[in-house]
Amino acid sequence: MTSRTDKAVNLETAERLVAQAAATGADIVVLPEKWNGIGDAAYYHETAEPIGGGESVTAMSSWARTHGVTLVGGSIVELRDGRDKRSNTSLVFDSDGEIVATYRKIHLFDVEVGGVVYRESESEEPGDAAVVADAEDWKVGLSVCYDVRFPELYRILALEGAQLVTVPAHFTTPTGKDHWQVLLRARAIENQLYVAAAAQIGETLPGKPAYGRSLIADPWGLVLAQAPDEETVISAELDRTHLEGIRARLPSLANRQANAYRWPTPVAPG
Repeated sequence: MTSRTDKAVNLETAERLVAQAAATGADIVVLPEKWNGIGDAAYYHETAEPIGGGESVTAMSSWARTHGVTLVGGSIVELRDGRDKRSNTSLVFDSDGEIVATYRKIHLFDVEVGGVVYRESESEEPGDAAVVADAEDWKVGLSVCYDVRFPELYRILALEGAQLVTVPAHFTTPTGKDHWQVLLRARAIENQLYVAAAAQIGETLPGKPAYGRSLIADPWGLVLAQAPDEETVISAELDRTHLEGIRARLPSLANRQANAYRWPTPVAPG
């Protein structure tokens, strides 16, 4: 979907797309990053919502309950008591509409790409914990967008039992065209799990089109479904036997030598 600063329109669009996804027979539905609103730092500061009683949280709970699905609510900008900065937060709702997991994006997008500077840290603070949720009898590891560049997070999720990881995203076009699919497939291959990445598409910010190309990859790294350059829903079936077979025949997770790994002295920036 293409989210902008009109929250009412974003909620209406997301509600329609969740219903469309549920109509395909989906058990787990994933929304993109910041699906309820995309703007500048001031916009996020003003429109952030608490988890308890927030408009977007209440809506997601209702959608999950109405359609009887597990909803990975992409991410929203969360207002937390006693904190000056916001959190980029991914919530998981069970089919009763109850929150069963909360993940706050760990890695903030402070970069320069295509001549444009991004500083998420101006308005947001990083999370500090990896999260694996139970959803529809699957272990689901949670992440958000820029996290995909940090393979250590996904290895931790795999070691904590994840069989599927979700990557709601708002990827830039310059990085997306070269890195998006490569990174997602790599995370699937090296951790032998499914990856479901729901992305923003189109001009969410003036002059800054999002890359889109939402996709679902299997544990062999094969792309099972990929979105065209338009608002849409994609779906795929997860096969536990397929996943377990890959892990049994090519046991790279089992062949790890954990005692040999040491974190090196950090390299100074420069």
